[in-house]
Amino acid sequence: MNFELITTDSGSNARAGKITTDHGEIETPIFMPVGTVGSVKAVTQEQLRDAVQAQIILGNTYHLYLRPGLEVLSMAGGLHKFNGWDRPILTDSGGYQVFSLAANRKIKEEGVVFQSHIDGSRHLFTPENVMDIQRTIGADIIMAFDECPPYPSEYRYARKSMELTHRWLDRCIQRLGETQPAYGHEQTLFPIVQGSTYKDLRKASAEYIASRNCAGNAIGGLSVGEPENEMYEMCGHVCEVLPADKPRYLMGVGTPWNILENIALGIDMFDCVMPTRNGRNGMLFTWNGVINIRNKKWATDFSPVDANSPCFATSQYSRAYLRHLFVAGEILGMTLASIHNLAFYLELVKEARKQILAGTFATWKTSMVNQLKTRL
Repeated sequence: MNFELITTDSGSNARAGKITTDHGEIETPIFMPVGTVGSVKAVTQEQLRDAVQAQIILGNTYHLYLRPGLEVLSMAGGLHKFNGWDRPILTDSGGYQVFSLAANRKIKEEGVVFQSHIDGSRHLFTPENVMDIQRTIGADIIMAFDECPPYPSEYRYARKSMELTHRWLDRCIQRLGETQPAYGHEQTLFPIVQGSTYKDLRKASAEYIASRNCAGNAIGGLSVGEPENEMYEMCGHVCEVLPADKPRYLMGVGTPWNILENIALGIDMFDCVMPTRNGRNGMLFTWNGVINIRNKKWATDFSPVDANSPCFATSQYSRAYLRHLFVAGEILGMTLASIHNLAFYLELVKEARKQILAGTFATWKTSMVNQLKTRL
């Protein structure tokens, strides 16, 4: 993998860059649709390519390990061939999913013993076998196995968790050095910065991760319930430490305004289930603000969902029609809303990149944040 830093905005730390992988190029800043089990919910790969214009999607190690399982993925030739996506894929390590199974897992030095949410069967994730699993899945970018501490966390626990994540990282690096990609294309490891919302821990973790000299770096353990200002503060501290010549990935974030604020701090890559999850529940993000499409006020509004968007799901169908689909319980409503929200997120980061290249991002961002938060 190669990362080219093209420019930094004169009024902020926002960056425009380009990541090159064996499955194609990614222009940053970028948003990655979440395809947890190898599928972005309610959206086809053709729609992801043509309507959403996604450049990279995300899959999840925990879920793919359980279903369809490594044997099926290996026989298929990896996730790219299994799901028909020919562009880059990033896989989360499963650390966050294990974190969410707090009542059904046990963390120890070796790794994490957890119970499947599907059938209750017990499994062990270690740094070594998580690297092997991601090799088998076949993603272009794979994440180190980490522990994601809850919010809030006591300082002592956050430090202990961070140190465990660092030891696990060294084991991930060693394991990757002992193995080869399963399908002939390069697989690149991103370590994950932890440390909860403690400035000194975040700084120490970022320094440790930077010292491992991997091709890119990620920031985890945020957007787990902390106030937005704390998330921004932690990201700002970490971006001051992580090397500027490598991409920075903020995991699991977030709203459109979260994304713009974190781009301003120097983040390059984002993922979040929000555009699809909220879309399936009738919340639409637009250039003018947020729409609850179920509201009665849209019943006779025959204007496009967002006249400023080129996406067919946004420009071809009216707000009244989309509301009708949701009220009637039609599956098409969830599909169109998901496509619309994903396309909007990709349009947003594309416009952010354009503003960075023009040197006008800081001013544009300030005006956009309040507009994006407006409830229509």
